[in-house]
Amino acid sequence: MTAPSAPITQDVLTIPRRTPEGDGKRNLVGLTRDQLRDVLIETGTPEKQAKMRVGQIWQWIYQKGVRDFDAMTNLAKAYRAQLEEHFVIAVPEVVQRHVSEDGTRKYLVRIAGGHEVETVYIPEDGRGTLCISSQVGCTLTCSFCHTGTQKLVRNLTPAEIVGQIMIARDDLGEWPEIGRAPKDETRLLSNIVLMGMGEPLYNFEAVRDAMKIAMDGEGISLSRRRITLSTSGVVPEIARTAEEIGCMLAVSFHATTDEVRDRLVPINKRWNIAELLEALKAYPKLSNSERITFEYVMLKDVNDTDEDARRLVKLIRGIPAKINLIPFNEWPGSPYQRSDWKRIKAFADIIYKAGYASPIRTPRGEDIMAACGQLKSATERARKSRAQIEAETRAG
Repeated sequence: MTAPSAPITQDVLTIPRRTPEGDGKRNLVGLTRDQLRDVLIETGTPEKQAKMRVGQIWQWIYQKGVRDFDAMTNLAKAYRAQLEEHFVIAVPEVVQRHVSEDGTRKYLVRIAGGHEVETVYIPEDGRGTLCISSQVGCTLTCSFCHTGTQKLVRNLTPAEIVGQIMIARDDLGEWPEIGRAPKDETRLLSNIVLMGMGEPLYNFEAVRDAMKIAMDGEGISLSRRRITLSTSGVVPEIARTAEEIGCMLAVSFHATTDEVRDRLVPINKRWNIAELLEALKAYPKLSNSERITFEYVMLKDVNDTDEDARRLVKLIRGIPAKINLIPFNEWPGSPYQRSDWKRIKAFADIIYKAGYASPIRTPRGEDIMAACGQLKSATERARKSRAQIEAETRAG
């Protein structure tokens, strides 16, 4: 089977949402510590008290999950009323929740402007991974990915990104009871992967700020090594990811020649395999303990031959890495088929014998369209035109 053609990466243009008229309250969720300090001072908090107040409010929001200023009992009543006058603590709305037979949970999340994204929680032995989205839709139009058939609407804000973590913790009962210590690393939500809808490095600043909040030791407190950012290969932002976020890196690779990768992952037409690998070899945090994960979806008769496996090993030589083999998750109208299990095993064996870990990802949540590459918000499935999306967004 020949891989069908796919359009080159769309322009990375997001359409700004108009702020609702008369909404004067500022959402505290998603603000960095410095931003939170600034808005508190602007609304009357004495500058000498600001650092202390930031710490107190931060812990209530991100360590205890409190959304009501009246519950912040170590703040004076008058100050709580002052906060209530100027601010809100708002997270996205969960409009649908689906639970798979394997325990995977998929949340359809409504954000400002009425648009929706999907967030997926995957429980495993000893850990629980939350797959979060960074954009409404996607710019990349990867031909094997259902999300890629949805046009880009806009970038998510830091509040909408970190808010996905908060609503998952709500659903999992992860917040500690008021007056009790925070839960430890045995908690149900232990890992984050930025592998949902969108290309995280095309929304770098918002992703960075949201992940800094997630990693903050006085709040959600996830280790940077428990957060993995997946990119399709936005080469100019790769080094910056290590320097400004510091999380683990995964790369949606999926092909061993430019000819095939151009069709599967159109961003390859902008930064080809050689340019991508050069950036990865120079990745500041590259080491045997912090390997880069190469994600490789297995497509029948497209990229799954023994020759592909040998080329892959040769391409990544010198890069501390593991290869995550992903059986293709089919979706309605998909132009591809999943590689046969025997073929996947043979491919994995070549990589393993070359000295690389080559785990085969167990498909999760397929029955609720929550598996890798299947995410696409229900209201956007109709593949609306850019003009329709723009009109709706401006009206929001």
